[in-house]
Amino acid sequence: MNDILPLFPLQIVVFPEDRLPLHVFEDRYRELVRDCRDGKGTFGIPTYIDGGLGFGSEVTIDSVVKEYDTGKFDIICEATRAFRILEFHNPQPGKLYSGGVVEYLDNIEDGQDSQRQRVVRLIRTLYKEIGVSYKVVPASRFRSFQYAHKVGFNLKEEYQMLQMTSEAERLLYLETHLERILPIIRQVNSTKKLIGMNGHFRNYDPLDFKDFKLH
Repeated sequence: MNDILPLFPLQIVVFPEDRLPLHVFEDRYRELVRDCRDGKGTFGIPTYIDGGLGFGSEVTIDSVVKEYDTGKFDIICEATRAFRILEFHNPQPGKLYSGGVVEYLDNIEDGQDSQRQRVVRLIRTLYKEIGVSYKVVPASRFRSFQYAHKVGFNLKEEYQMLQMTSEAERLLYLETHLERILPIIRQVNSTKKLIGMNGHFRNYDPLDFKDFKLH
């Protein structure tokens, strides 16, 4: 299904189910907030990356936390579904802000329990290795988008995941990423431990020199 959305491009990736606080200060986006709030409409946050726009997420304004005398806003947004931009208009006719025609991405819920269990186990291992106490939900309630910002992806990696329509594909993407970075983190932790031992008293195995040769 295609739709026309007001667009608020940002250099971030917003995933479906994300809650996003925004401080809105530019005239064009203040107008966008007023239009969406008064008309109870939605708008899109496409990711600005590599000098262009392609994919983003539709969001609703969950609450206006503060409306300043200057016309600025503090708002909380809730993302609903991902989209691809088919047409981009800057500005949208008759408005200060941009807009465009978007196509919503399908979301195929084909993730397997075994996949979720592996990913949850890897995330718990990651958090233990880096000393983070963030609680991970049980595998039965785990959804890939919930932890997409919490496993160390860079912007390009997050953007690639946003475009995936299959939960099984997203779970595999998370699993592959975690299996790649965990050995690196373990090596860093081992190095930190070795550095931390420098200057401390240590017990060495005694050598009796009864059986040795010169190299």
